[in-house]
Amino acid sequence: MKIVVLVKEVPDSYGERKLNLTTGLAEREASEKVLDEITGRAVEVAVSYAESAQEAEVALLAVGPASAEATLRKTLAMGGDSAHHVVDEGLAGADLTLTAEVIAAALERIGFDLVIAGDVSSDGTGGLIPTMVAQRLGTAHATSLDAVEITDSAVAGERAAYGGTVRVQAPLPAVVSVTERLPDPRFPGFKGIMSAKKKPLETYTLADLGVEAEADVPRSIMLSVSETPARMSGEKITDDGDAGTRLAEYLIQRRLV
Repeated sequence: MKIVVLVKEVPDSYGERKLNLTTGLAEREASEKVLDEITGRAVEVAVSYAESAQEAEVALLAVGPASAEATLRKTLAMGGDSAHHVVDEGLAGADLTLTAEVIAAALERIGFDLVIAGDVSSDGTGGLIPTMVAQRLGTAHATSLDAVEITDSAVAGERAAYGGTVRVQAPLPAVVSVTERLPDPRFPGFKGIMSAKKKPLETYTLADLGVEAEADVPRSIMLSVSETPARMSGEKITDDGDAGTRLAEYLIQRRLV
């Protein structure tokens, strides 16, 4: 079985985040670039299964700038067998539709039985890529899984629902996404870090995958971009005997009661 994990490099959520008000793109150089935490959990699911299964291979796929190679090497150190990196200047500022098309094209070239991804990235928070990729590939998909069970012919899991839990199952090949309820990823040891340097890592361009980033009709149009308004200080009420009334009026004006 060949499992492909979608890997994403993101700006450190603990660092400073800036938005370019001209292009509408995130200033990714404003903070350190790290492996998205949810990606680590997806890698852990794949590697844990491969350790207990026969003839299971874990491949890692990233779409991003040249710096993403370091992130791929880190996931290789966690137990991946090979890595694949799509890097092309034409992908700068790529929207969800272009990203999904590129990932699907890369997966068709790499080959797969099961694709595992995080459900929502910490930067774009779109949460649509796994489903969009599955639609392009024409495979079954099961998203936002809190638990994952993999067999030779199917993948199953549990998804939270209103008032309970839903159990889903899909035949392979399939695409699944996992949530933060999955176990934390393992910490790469020295042996894993050293072996990651020798593991294969292939790079592709858009031309290699047969994808055209530029078209006469744009895939999406940015209407406006602005910074998040600065947080305003709250109103302080001094109790002169009417604090209760003023508080009630405040809540009523904001339709909180």
